[in-house]
Amino acid sequence: ASSNVGLLGGLVALRDGLCHLAGSHLLDPESGEYTLPYVDRVLEGRDVAVVRLVHRDQGLIVAEGNPLDLDGLDDLGRPGLRYVNRQRGAGTRMLLDAELRARGADPAVISGYEREEHTHLAVAAAIAGGRADCGLGVLAAARAFGLGFVPVTREPYDLVVAPEALEDPKLAPLWALMGAPKFRSAVEALGGYDAGEMGRRIR
Repeated sequence: ASSNVGLLGGLVALRDGLCHLAGSHLLDPESGEYTLPYVDRVLEGRDVAVVRLVHRDQGLIVAEGNPLDLDGLDDLGRPGLRYVNRQRGAGTRMLLDAELRARGADPAVISGYEREEHTHLAVAAAIAGGRADCGLGVLAAARAFGLGFVPVTREPYDLVVAPEALEDPKLAPLWALMGAPKFRSAVEALGGYDAGEMGRRIR
């Protein structure tokens, strides 16, 4: 079973023994590193494994053809622009907030900053349905709805795994799948994913 609770929620669930593994692409603004600083902070020294899944492209999902001619995050304060955000605790939301802080930008000037969706596909659906002009998300979600995409960054996405789960037979199909060339090719065909390090042990 799986549950979409946001990346911080996933690490908390792992800490509390409620799941076998959690995904993470959490950026630590102070160090510029992904995942490991949050593993150390949230899991409080618990021994876990960290396995690379993919690198992926994050950017602004926009209408097909980018009719508003958006160049990047600096355009989010443009008057009349309607943004759709991810929920608090989501890695994509934390990425946006870190980028805004680095620019000295006030989230209050972004129309729609408080409007939250819980998945990349939900963000893309809001834009495809004309309910928003843009939102931060992955290229694959934009492609799924035939939308445009303005790249912002490429980030790693990792799996944080309870050590006792590494050899658990229930996860054996996952490790086998990650090692299969056809699966890696299928992931990359979605757009914006690099599976070259898939399965590599980071910690």
